[in-house]
Amino acid sequence: MEAMKPEIKKISIVGAGAMGAVYAGLLYDMDSRCISFLARRERMERLCRNGLIVNGKLYNIPVLGPEDHTAPADLIIVAVKNQHLDEAIRDMLNRVGPETIIISVMNGIDSEERIGAVYGMDKVLYCVNLGIDALREDNRVIYTIQGTLFFGEAANPFLTERVKRVQKLFSKAGIVYETPADMKRVLWRKFMINVGINQASAVLHAPYSIFQTSQKARNLMESAMREVIGLAQKAGVNLSEEDIRGFEPILARLNPQGKTSMLQDVDAGRKTEVEMFAGKVIELGRQYNVPVPVNQMLFDQITEIEFKK
Repeated sequence: MEAMKPEIKKISIVGAGAMGAVYAGLLYDMDSRCISFLARRERMERLCRNGLIVNGKLYNIPVLGPEDHTAPADLIIVAVKNQHLDEAIRDMLNRVGPETIIISVMNGIDSEERIGAVYGMDKVLYCVNLGIDALREDNRVIYTIQGTLFFGEAANPFLTERVKRVQKLFSKAGIVYETPADMKRVLWRKFMINVGINQASAVLHAPYSIFQTSQKARNLMESAMREVIGLAQKAGVNLSEEDIRGFEPILARLNPQGKTSMLQDVDAGRKTEVEMFAGKVIELGRQYNVPVPVNQMLFDQITEIEFKK
């Protein structure tokens, strides 16, 4: 039996976007001494100067630079966009110690492996959020639904010591979580959802209310999801039409005025994560010799939207 290690007391968050801000606020409210951001140059200066405002509350959370050599973190939460992951992996070198646990709340299905390739999969837990409706504008983040963090080992027939440590922290901070038996399946399910609603919202310029009321919008979303189901089955992951149906009650609960992260990027003129969504679907389609015309169309349209910005 594994010996229980000390509880997690020092947490670093890489990325101060909507997701990073939500969890930073919850952890700061639990213990203001436990949490810091990791950022460099302009991002560090901006965070130090303006702080973060989450649901109307100002948080002045300490910010460490990549060159900082204080004690490593017990837990690192990676919450950056796909295009910033490689930089984030380099920047957190001094925050990683022998006992550090790393979780990624990023979208997609490969951030864990990319982090694990550098620091070892023995430090990485799989993680994904489902159901959050956070909106970010400048340093302000608003959310009405926290969603659920699904996290754990790739498979969880029993709870490992490091999973228990993170569960204890999340319970104390009021972070809603579940540890499913099959995390790989959960990652693919979230990937399916993101490929559908994130990309459809970007090309339709549609908040959640459109998908809650328009069958045409849902048809586009679901057709992109079905291509992911076909690829998942080729990859040995058990996704099905039931997973599309299972998203309906989650969609119904989202703030009608809320927007997906990709639509927020489009509105702000930022680079989107289309390469991580449609781009990855297209790559897997070639690998498994499975046609993915809907995602090819979405990739082309979103790339054109980015070019026009």
